[in-house]
Amino acid sequence: MMLRDRIGKWVLSWPPLIYLLVFFLVPTLIMAFAAFRYPGDYGGLAPIFLEEDGKRILNLTLENFHRLVEEPLYIELFIKSAGYALLTTAVCILMGYPLAWLIARSGKRYRDLLLLMVILPFWSNFLIRIYAWMIILGPQSAFSHAVNMVLGVFGIAPVRLLFTPFAVIVGLVYVHLPFMVLPLYANLEKHDMSLLDAAQDLGANAWQRFWRITWPLSLPGVFAGSALVFIPALGMFAIPDILGGTDSIMIGNLIKQQILDTRDWPFGSVLSLMLTGGVLGIAVIGSLVARGGKKRG
Repeated sequence: MMLRDRIGKWVLSWPPLIYLLVFFLVPTLIMAFAAFRYPGDYGGLAPIFLEEDGKRILNLTLENFHRLVEEPLYIELFIKSAGYALLTTAVCILMGYPLAWLIARSGKRYRDLLLLMVILPFWSNFLIRIYAWMIILGPQSAFSHAVNMVLGVFGIAPVRLLFTPFAVIVGLVYVHLPFMVLPLYANLEKHDMSLLDAAQDLGANAWQRFWRITWPLSLPGVFAGSALVFIPALGMFAIPDILGGTDSIMIGNLIKQQILDTRDWPFGSVLSLMLTGGVLGIAVIGSLVARGGKKRG
């Protein structure tokens, strides 16, 4: 019986394991190896081996890493991208938490409808939705006229909404908000409401009930949603390309430029490794903070 159980576990675990190895680990190793190579004369990668005095030598270098360290522009761009992703995550928490709470506390009939509305944007193409924001934020749109009209009442000069950091944040929040709402809803829906009733009977007001009971219990959902928002937002390149200006590029745009435009694959690989390492480091820190919160709880 134990042998059958072991075989069943291997049958279930091997397909996803092979998938991860082939489509994630192998490309990452290829990218890591490309980071130590020279760019080709016409882009791409130079040959791995060179003939010198009748001998074949490895054509590898650390120049790409030196370039990353010597020019602070790339580190500054990574920090800027992390700031964009962090702001996006914070806005998604502020907007997604009340919405998730509303869905979790609604009746089943309305709950299903509200969940459908949250996932409805996934039914349309990503680029179409981003281009729609170009129309909404454009200088001739009704929304821009309304915003500038309100600003004019307070004596503030008209502002441009499109091709600004504001437009990038709006696009990032719009795309990633469902990834915050769904984990929060899954967590809040399981809360025992009798705990809030007991706290109310003991004299706790609404804010105390939220801060002492609801918020600590919802932290796993907050951490899960934050990871689902922060990590993809950090490497996003399509939204800054479409909605942002030249001052709103992120690290993903630079990687795309190095790989596709200038065809400097080795340096693009170095930047990708920096992004991957940064994401893993942030994920480890977040995991440690989450464990510390659980222990204190």
